[in-house]
Amino acid sequence: MKLKMNKIWKMLVVVLVITTTACGQQRGGQGDGQQRGGQGGPPALPTAKEIKTMVSDLSKEILLSDEQEAQVLKLYTAHFEEVKEKTSAGRPDRNEMESLKTSFENKVKSILTKDQQIKYASFLKKNLMKKIKSDLNKH
Repeated sequence: MKLKMNKIWKMLVVVLVITTTACGQQRGGQGDGQQRGGQGGPPALPTAKEIKTMVSDLSKEILLSDEQEAQVLKLYTAHFEEVKEKTSAGRPDRNEMESLKTSFENKVKSILTKDQQIKYASFLKKNLMKKIKSDLNKH
């Protein structure tokens, strides 16, 4: 009887592990097709409102003047329009996108003072860490 119970418990554990693994694999593909990022492709591009919020947050963090904030908003808007163009025809070249990102960040830095450039680098690093943590929590 004890041997039979041991077998039953082992079978239950195996079934539980298989079921858990199978369910975990399915979660990555759930959604209505709007969910992007991770293995599903690049993240969705921000809306105009989200871009304004991003620039506003940046402005508060690195103390932009009103004129600087307006210039940075134009740069962010133009950058995401360019990203939209490059990604609309399919998956763009990784090197091209990295180059686009570097060029964009350099344009933003050209508007900033030396002190703001240091704060901007810190801001980018902090937001990158937030994104990494967020991506890790999704999986």
